[in-house]
Amino acid sequence: MIELRHLRYFIAVAEELNFRRAAERVHIDQTPLARTIRDLEDRLGLRLFVREPRKLHLTPAGTKLLKEARKVFTRVERTFRVVRETDARFRAPLRIGIADGIAQPRLVECFVRWRKLAPSIPLELTEMRALELVAALDREELDAGFSFGLPDNETIEQRPAWNYPAMALLPRDHELASRTVLSLQELLAFPLLSLNAARHPGLSKQILAIAQKHSVTLTVAGEALSLTGYVTRVAAGLAVGLADAGHLATICRSDLAVVALSEDEKLTTFVLHKRQRFGLTDDLKLFIANAETC
Repeated sequence: MIELRHLRYFIAVAEELNFRRAAERVHIDQTPLARTIRDLEDRLGLRLFVREPRKLHLTPAGTKLLKEARKVFTRVERTFRVVRETDARFRAPLRIGIADGIAQPRLVECFVRWRKLAPSIPLELTEMRALELVAALDREELDAGFSFGLPDNETIEQRPAWNYPAMALLPRDHELASRTVLSLQELLAFPLLSLNAARHPGLSKQILAIAQKHSVTLTVAGEALSLTGYVTRVAAGLAVGLADAGHLATICRSDLAVVALSEDEKLTTFVLHKRQRFGLTDDLKLFIANAETC
């Protein structure tokens, strides 16, 4: 088997036509260099050089091998260059957690913009519960996450990413369903459905904060464990609801009515990451900045 070192040493000797200069060029002694050239000739079963006193010439076979060996090293160098360029472009994916069943257009917009902004940095998306998101960020199994908010945690930073107007969610046959705008006072005259605080701590907190701000006699009809369950209970006429316009824009159901509120109340989505003693990576800082401008 011919090795690359055989060809590299051969090219040096063939171009220098002098073993001493060739040995200096490839940084080995003349003896092992000459031995390698002999070994190459033995493996090929032919002579590559005509050896005369104080003079060295290539045979026709040697001239042909020099031409082909140069091509080999050109291809090898090109291969190494492509590999190095590929490695330079490679970026480990950002691992992103999505809690609270978030399915808003702005979340999609955030990811679409990221693909255009940093196409070489892929995203790995994982759906999970809010408290699972806290644990995954703390263990650094995720780089960032999205949620309606989590209980205060000194290791996790929560930054507002975007917000949507709060909207009234009503059964289609509700007496307020035909209205184009209504006040929270009107809505909260009816029992309000909440979300389970253990499953959806941020969204539950935001909904109740808005409701308590506008009603001193708030009646909570119960708690849903999921957004799907929330929508189902409201559609069934068990209560009225509050939700963000982003999610409601993705719901197309004939048994629900979505009505704008006269008050300027918002529901906020947060981007989260673990606080790092030595700062965030450049990729993560860029991702968070992208999320905050969606």
